[in-house]
Amino acid sequence: MQLPALRTVAVAAVAFTAGAAFAHLPQPARAAAAPLQPAVYDLGALTPADLATPAPATPNLRSKALLAADGATGAVQIGTVFKHYHADANEIQIVLAGSGTEWLGDKQVPLKPGTMLVIPAGTPHGGTTDANLKIVAFKTPPQAATDIHPLP
Repeated sequence: MQLPALRTVAVAAVAFTAGAAFAHLPQPARAAAAPLQPAVYDLGALTPADLATPAPATPNLRSKALLAADGATGAVQIGTVFKHYHADANEIQIVLAGSGTEWLGDKQVPLKPGTMLVIPAGTPHGGTTDANLKIVAFKTPPQAATDIHPLP
C-alpha cells in the first residue's frame, strides 16, 4: 500500500474510533419527544391564517409546528425574519412558495420554490425579502426557545 493510501486509512480509522467513543459518552438529559405519528400535510394549501399568530420575537413570521422528534423538529413558516443565527441547532429550509433573497453566511442568495438551504449551527441567516415566502424548516437538534441570536 502506498504512503498516501495508508495515511488515508489511518485517518479514517482514527476518525471512526473517535466518533464511536463520542457516541457512547453520556448525553445531557432532555425531555423525550412523543413518538412520531403518521400524518399528511398539504403544505401548498396552508395560508397565513392557518398558522399561529406571530411571536413577539419574530413579529413578521407565522409558523406551524409539523413534527417534533427527539432529534429534530419541522415547521412550515410564512413571512420574513430578521438576520440571526442559532448557536446550537442546524437548520434546513426548503422554499415552497414565494421568492426573494436571504442572507446565508456572508452573502445573499436568491430564493424561489424548490430552493433548499443548509444552515449549520452558528451560520448567519434570515433577512428574507418576501412577506409571502413559505418555507418548511427542519432543525436538528431541536432549537431551544432562547437559541435565536439577532444580528445587525
